[in-house]
Amino acid sequence: MDKLKEDFAKKALPFAVQLKEFVKAHGDQVIGQYTIDQVYSGMKGMIGMVTETSKLDPEEGIRFRGYSIPELAEKLPKAKDGDEPLPEGIFYLMLMDQLPTDEDVHGISNQWVRRSNVPKHVFDMLDSLPKSTHPMTQFSAAVLALQTESVFAAAYRKGINKKDHWDPMYEDIMNLIARLPRVAAYIYRRVYKDDVHIEPNHKLDWAANFAHMLGYDDVEFHRLMRLYLTIHADHEGGNVSAHATHLVGTALSDAYYSFSAGMNGLAGPLHGLANQEVVRWILDLKESFGGRVPTKDEIAEYVKKTLSEGKVVPGYGHAVLRKTDPRYTAQREFALKFMPDDENFQIVSNIYEVVPPILSTIGKIKNPWPNVDAHSGVLLIHYGMVEYDFYTVLFGVSRALGVLTSLLWDRALGTPLERPGSVTSDWIFKQGLKKVENN
Repeated sequence: MDKLKEDFAKKALPFAVQLKEFVKAHGDQVIGQYTIDQVYSGMKGMIGMVTETSKLDPEEGIRFRGYSIPELAEKLPKAKDGDEPLPEGIFYLMLMDQLPTDEDVHGISNQWVRRSNVPKHVFDMLDSLPKSTHPMTQFSAAVLALQTESVFAAAYRKGINKKDHWDPMYEDIMNLIARLPRVAAYIYRRVYKDDVHIEPNHKLDWAANFAHMLGYDDVEFHRLMRLYLTIHADHEGGNVSAHATHLVGTALSDAYYSFSAGMNGLAGPLHGLANQEVVRWILDLKESFGGRVPTKDEIAEYVKKTLSEGKVVPGYGHAVLRKTDPRYTAQREFALKFMPDDENFQIVSNIYEVVPPILSTIGKIKNPWPNVDAHSGVLLIHYGMVEYDFYTVLFGVSRALGVLTSLLWDRALGTPLERPGSVTSDWIFKQGLKKVENN
């Protein structure tokens, strides 16, 4: 058993016993109420699940095991050639609920190198698809093709005590995370670079090696990739990709089935695909003014036109956040440091000043501030990655760190099958009428 796996067992298994005893003692305590409006509004704000890895506060933003993004930027281990935290570090933090040492991070990097070999049939399956297939479709399909390697599925088929379900799930999760960059890079090079592929450089860390296999060996891009993969890693459990991964996992599906389900959710325009929509909107804005940087007044008129057509301004607003997304701020600080004169960054900066006041005048919009998607695309374009249909795959590689960590904790804690009750609208109408009659 590797050291990280052993440490996880020492932490998670006693906590599972503690949790069971807590629920037995306090299970009948009421912790919240919900309304008809919440039932019909996507269950927003309803407490219905437990996610250990992160919590999204409407005012403070995301906290990973209690640490904010600025705190993580200071406290997590970093590569020798940059100031950005290594994604291996945030994975360790989410898994173990404690800050990693440099040795911990180095150990995870070595584990992922040893586990990173992708079976040939996965590449063969990808090669059988038309190159016009959306990269997210290819990514999800490749994850399913990797399911042939599931240690959990094999162990379950042979028969395994449920208290030991976490053990083979650990193997699946570590193997899958290790292989995702190779799969994602293969899709990128296949679709956009004439099938000219680049072998991994195992002397590099996980994020830098991913950038290398994509074809980007600029040290600044390596730094950007570390930042990107860290800040996109998790966003508590209620978002579509996290919840879908968790939900499918409660059926005792292995990590491959569960993560593929999460990626199908991430591919939606109201979730991870939004970063593509942002880039398209910015490029259309720029083109409408002859390819130049428009003034703030011109941006304001374009925004009003977008809204008058019944469309949204992509990258602005969030289901939970009520302030500027700290992930947006982290990317903005990177841009100010490395690309302050970039035209697209200047447009994003002007949009940041123009859009919130306009959206604030619209009564139904609770959060007029930018989210993470409002900024990520222009950073990638600056370094030459102009293929914005691929951006959600990058998001998916990062999001694996959080949702798969949560999936392992689900197995360790023995999370039951998720099966909420449902009712008809007629039933709800009758409840509303009863309340009127009682009044």
